Amino acid sequence: MIIVANQPLQLSPTDWTPFEWNWLQQLQNSSTVYTYQSMEHLRFEWKLRSSLVEAAEGLNASGVSFASFEQSRCNPVYWNRNAQGGFELRPNVTPAEGIRDIWRNGSLYAFECATATVIVLYGGVLGSIREDAFNSLFRNLLLFDWHYDSDLRLTEKNGSDSALPGDVLYFKNPDVSPETPEWQGENTIKLREDWYYGHGIGIARGEQIIRTLNQFRFPGSRTSAYLMDTVIYPDFYYLSWFANSNNANPGSPSTPVLPGQLYVRVGGSRYLRT
Repeated sequence: MIIVANQPLQLSPTDWTPFEWNWLQQLQNSSTVYTYQSMEHLRFEWKLRSSLVEAAEGLNASGVSFASFEQSRCNPVYWNRNAQGGFELRPNVTPAEGIRDIWRNGSLYAFECATATVIVLYGGVLGSIREDAFNSLFRNLLLFDWHYDSDLRLTEKNGSDSALPGDVLYFKNPDVSPETPEWQGENTIKLREDWYYGHGIGIARGEQIIRTLNQFRFPGSRTSAYLMDTVIYPDFYYLSWFANSNNANPGSPSTPVLPGQLYVRVGGSRYLRT
């Protein structure tokens, strides 16, 4: 069930894209209660989820390569590669310009899957909020592993079985061979039912990702790779304050605790407990 501003939502297909309508119907028919502060909050979340899916699919088609931190590369016009293999935004480049270039000139870039996941998060947000807001929120970008700007306000919860498009999930390979440590797991973006984007594997079903990871176990292992229960996503409500149209959001962009939810903040992440 979907609750908006403390009222049950009446869905109409004319108000939504086919992608949004498909998923909102599933939420509406679920026994889980999905709570939104306003229609603007609901619309923005699904705009951003759509944008995250498009960013993942676009990155997969962009020509970017998989590489370790030691072998990473970037377009030097927009980024400086540091000694650790991370990408630091050049002083004369805006965050929006730097992020867009990865999709435009993908063949100039190579990185591992955690960095790719964070890049998709930035790309999805860039497609959903005002460019001036993006440049203000994400100044001094560094693309390196799971390093991310605190204004993404990533939230972590358990429940991979109820993950939605745009959520980040992790496939773990506990018996990875010491000769191929880069295959210890795969960070992914959920695209639709049982389809994921994972940099280095591409767009695949969950069983295909597990099968690929299992090829890189140590000899004799009987422990399969598996999808972890952790789900990570950006703070949709907070980011909605920076959308192209936020006329109905007076006040400050602080994130409320929705009914029945408890958040715990650790560093730059928020952890949801229900």
